[in-house]
Amino acid sequence: MKHSKIKVAFFDTKPYDRKFFEAANQDAKYGFDIRFYETRLTPASAAIAEDAQVVCAFVNDDISAETVRKLHENGVKLIAMRCAGYNNVNLSAALDKIRVVRVPEYSPYAVAEYTMGLLLTLNRNLHRAYCRVRENNFSINGFLGFDLHGKTVGVVGTGKIGLTFAEILQGFGVRILAYDLYPKKEQAERLRMEYVSLEELFRQSDVISLHCPLTPENRHMINKKSIALMKPGVFLLNTSRGALIDAPALIKGLKKKKIGGAGLDVYEEETDYFFEDRSDAAIDDDVLARLLTFPNVIVTSHQAFFTREAETNIAETTLSNIRDFFRGKELVNEICYHCDGKRSCPGKHNGTSCRRK
Repeated sequence: MKHSKIKVAFFDTKPYDRKFFEAANQDAKYGFDIRFYETRLTPASAAIAEDAQVVCAFVNDDISAETVRKLHENGVKLIAMRCAGYNNVNLSAALDKIRVVRVPEYSPYAVAEYTMGLLLTLNRNLHRAYCRVRENNFSINGFLGFDLHGKTVGVVGTGKIGLTFAEILQGFGVRILAYDLYPKKEQAERLRMEYVSLEELFRQSDVISLHCPLTPENRHMINKKSIALMKPGVFLLNTSRGALIDAPALIKGLKKKKIGGAGLDVYEEETDYFFEDRSDAAIDDDVLARLLTFPNVIVTSHQAFFTREAETNIAETTLSNIRDFFRGKELVNEICYHCDGKRSCPGKHNGTSCRRK
């Protein structure tokens, strides 16, 4: 099949998506027929892709069993996620029907640097100071922070982003604790990072930063019980997936001052708000609205990934995934249902070797 005849339906697109994907698609090795749609992918909108062989989706698209069924009936052969996460994809429904690929990495620096920005802003009240000075109020009352130097930072998840965040921490003179299902001993020695149990990390850390994918096992890992283990005044940072945190439990922790501050670039029920302009309407989500009232909480709209370098890499990897599929090459970025859906992998899936990312 010639690339020029391969139709790709892009859902939930914004102007910046068009800019980077159109630029990448000009390369002679691609040249796909790309259709951009602003609407999100849902069972109702799946019909839009009826003449496409590929669907490209993002973090808040609804790729449920019903959506997969309709895409399959319409002849879609590949779902190309232009992101690392895929918790919104029903992998069991897609198995043996539609293959699913993703962008496992694009720029660990983008997310890690943003996480550090959240921490510094939250600790030193830069967001509040900016607003105060714009009103000609130069008081610094209420802006007391703490030295990061000498504190303990817990990093949950030591993939490329978590390790990059640990590298950034090297310049701050902190003690680094880490938790991961698959510890990396060599990197731990290089970064002077100590692997401990999750409970121990919760107990000892002054700052806890989440850098892990969302799985059924770790959903709401930050909850009433885990918060009770933490130090009074602990700072929580989440630039991974919103459902890692039980937001009502976080609110209770903030009200009791058990949580000293939270920097959140993701939120469990973000679908109806994040990436959209809702400035002309009230927020119906009472939990999100309550979080926004805390002066020691920063909520941003899932933008940690958003750099030129990351967007360029996302476009390149996504189009490469599509090209490799139609050339019959091994899909190194395919999402394996057997190891990610069932946590036990026979070593082969869809005829290709399993590569746990």
